Amino acid sequence: MAVVTIHTAKTTLSQLIARAEAGEEIVLARGTQAVARIVPIEPAPRRREAGAYRGKITLDPAFFDPLPDDELDAWE
Repeated sequence: MAVVTIHTAKTTLSQLIARAEAGEEIVLARGTQAVARIVPIEPAPRRREAGAYRGKITLDPAFFDPLPDDELDAWE
């Protein structure tokens, strides 16, 4: 964990961000007192895309036919 003064951080912000992206934690200090941290953030989980399986899955037209009465009764 590196401790960097605010003055130094202002002049080397790009390098500090690159170090944080690499996993390092940077503590910002005003004089000798720590006041903030620069830490890497967790990447957002990959979002699902609508239509990702379009054209890869097909349904038989009979899938949409009404269910027989005995099967409907089983659902109740």
